[in-house]
Amino acid sequence: METGKRLQSIDAVRGAVMIMMALDHVRDFVHRDAMQFSPTDLARTTPLLFLTRWVTHFCAPAFLFLAGVSAFLWWQRGRSRGQLSRFLLARGAWLILLELTVMRLAYDLNFSSQPPVLLIILWVIGLCMIGMAGLLWLPLRWLAVLSLAVIGLHHLLDPLRAANFGKAAGLWNLLHEPGAFRVASQTVIVGYPLVPWIAVMTAGFCFGPVLLMDPARRRRILAAAGTAAALAFVIVRGLHVYGDPAPWSAQKTGIFTVLSFLNCTKYPPSLAFLLMTLGPMLLALAWSERARLTAVNPLIVFGRVPFFYFVLHFYAARVVAALLAWLRYGRESTAFLFQPLPSMGGPRELFPAAFGYDLWVVYAVWAAVVAALYPACRWFAGVKARRRDWWLSYL
Repeated sequence: METGKRLQSIDAVRGAVMIMMALDHVRDFVHRDAMQFSPTDLARTTPLLFLTRWVTHFCAPAFLFLAGVSAFLWWQRGRSRGQLSRFLLARGAWLILLELTVMRLAYDLNFSSQPPVLLIILWVIGLCMIGMAGLLWLPLRWLAVLSLAVIGLHHLLDPLRAANFGKAAGLWNLLHEPGAFRVASQTVIVGYPLVPWIAVMTAGFCFGPVLLMDPARRRRILAAAGTAAALAFVIVRGLHVYGDPAPWSAQKTGIFTVLSFLNCTKYPPSLAFLLMTLGPMLLALAWSERARLTAVNPLIVFGRVPFFYFVLHFYAARVVAALLAWLRYGRESTAFLFQPLPSMGGPRELFPAAFGYDLWVVYAVWAAVVAALYPACRWFAGVKARRRDWWLSYL
């Protein structure tokens, strides 16, 4: 087993999705149209804006899948199943806590209880880890079959709507249907429900043994699995029978018809969405097996400190958005500067009608944020490489 090379391929792909993730969050905070409509709304978007959002669809599936792979590899380094289970429980609870505290400050720039509580990516990763802490006790083959079954069949739950559950509607939001519910006087918005995301993580866990194979065989399996998933996406999406609640349709131009075909449902992720994103991710892993990347390559640096980078990039993007607002509106910006942005569920009426900036500004800020974070992430990656303190695994 070539541990170093294997880890390089995982780090490289994870680093790539982390960089793309920053583009989406900068767009949320900076782009003018993000305050008004979804970039995948074919009636209002442009091809460039659609693709700016679409390319970031690869982030969450890749991150959840690779989290499962990493959990398996952590277990294989001389740990017991019980040690892995306890680690996942603690790590999952830690991520949920951070979603409710550290990340909420990044979203809102204040500690007020008035803005809604957003349960998004750290929330679902943490919840999936807690769930996997129990599921990993199943035989690996059983867990693999269960994972694929949930990914493939969860649409059978689509007819069940949260509104049908009465007072338990919030529980269904947490499990399968994104939406909002009230806890006392607090509004909670669930963007990432447990199902089928937990199956993506457990599928990655079950895929872990492939990463222990000899390099040639590993690359063949990665390439074959990635190609099969990508082809399955084309078939499932093209048939219009099953796999996504929002079928594609012919549009005003050929390029918009292609965009409609690619416009798969993310909340919760449809079968088509996961095939569309996980297939290329597996192909990227296969390619990364052959790439010669040094330890200072940005892909490797960001891929080795994903959580550290995630928190920093969110704060950096939010602070830059606040600075741009101050430079543009001066003291008038204090009326909305410390409110959640409209793109994050904030009150649109508090913000100027033309609030936000052109798409080229989004790309400029994205490049600046990623470049600015590189030195800190390279430093922290070095710390993690030199030291084995237990607390470093939580950062």
